[in-house]
Amino acid sequence: MTVTNNLAHIQQTIKEACSRSNRHTDDVTIIAVTKYVTLEKTKEAIEAGIHHIGENRLEGALQKWEAFHGQAEFHFIGSLQSKKAKHLVDKYDYIHSLDRLSLAKELQKRCPEGKKLQCFVQVNTSGETSKSGLSPEETLDFINKLKEYSSLKVIGLMTMAPYEEDPEHTRPVFRRLRELRDEIHELRLEYAPCEELSMGMSNDFHIAIEEGATFIRLGSTLVGHE
Repeated sequence: MTVTNNLAHIQQTIKEACSRSNRHTDDVTIIAVTKYVTLEKTKEAIEAGIHHIGENRLEGALQKWEAFHGQAEFHFIGSLQSKKAKHLVDKYDYIHSLDRLSLAKELQKRCPEGKKLQCFVQVNTSGETSKSGLSPEETLDFINKLKEYSSLKVIGLMTMAPYEEDPEHTRPVFRRLRELRDEIHELRLEYAPCEELSMGMSNDFHIAIEEGATFIRLGSTLVGHE
């Protein structure tokens, strides 16, 4: 199927999930995860109406930006080594994997003057040792320490749920992130408004939306694999 057809099915699923949770579809932003697809397929996604592109590997991230900057907003959604931050910070609009001060320091150091880098703090709400991210208990202390990094704006939290045959089993992982987001949002921190939730992928995005996701990261169900 084409990206346009896939997007139509996804938008219907989003509409149904929002209806079940009394939300508006405009509150949910689709990020097309293009790490496994060509420039041609990425172009197809943009032409279908996708305005947000996500990459999690440096080489692919730079390639997609060079080809399409100005046509979409760019999200780096993978684990980012501090030494590689310099290659991305002037190009990418969003970083979804901020989880340590060494990375914050490097992003701050490399960020162009006047730019506010939109950051999600990555939280491991599933407790899996294979997943990156802070524990929920560590998150607020970490965010408090980010106050001195004036070029970083913590717009929300991100998590990755385990793959489940029954996506319903991912609900507690998403719910815990929303609860944590709400706690931090209530603090009204100027540098960390923490309004957004980056959670939900192809297998479970409808559950993530029901639990409050504002950014969903879709690869195979939207642009497929090549």
